[in-house]
Amino acid sequence: MIRVLIERHIAETLEEAYEERSRKVLQQAVSAPGFISGETLADSHDPNHRFTLANWRSEADWDRWFHSDERRELMLELIPMMDEDEHITVLEQSVF
Repeated sequence: MIRVLIERHIAETLEEAYEERSRKVLQQAVSAPGFISGETLADSHDPNHRFTLANWRSEADWDRWFHSDERRELMLELIPMMDEDEHITVLEQSVF
């Protein structure tokens, strides 16, 4: 299993529209092969700074979703609402 951390910053006044459209992205991701679970968190000091932490079966599953036409089309609605590019970090459990 891997975890994917997606960091986004929403432009002022677009929070409500962003929430509506970001839910669509998550709803579609839920049905993608390999998706396990996900949650979205807001920075307690900056409510426009959002993090999504998603669990995927494998990096190949995540890559398939990330590069899918479906996600690309959904992101076309979200990108104009962000005042920075999204930042994605793929995490795997460390073995010590």
